[in-house]
Amino acid sequence: MFQHLVGLAGLKRDRRGVTMLEYGLIAALVAVVAVAALRTMGGQLNSALVMVGDKVPAPASGS
Repeated sequence: MFQHLVGLAGLKRDRRGVTMLEYGLIAALVAVVAVAALRTMGGQLNSALVMVGDKVPAPASGS
């Protein structure tokens, strides 16, 4: 029984799994924010890219 308690106390000190979980949650939050930003600004970004594409001259023939 004592060995089980010592093992549980060791788990309390081991923070590697907790740190990995925190990194995973941060990565998920960054992904959600990026998707939300692209959905919100997607139309504006598309319009800006179309406008830039219209201003770029076509390549000369024979090149």
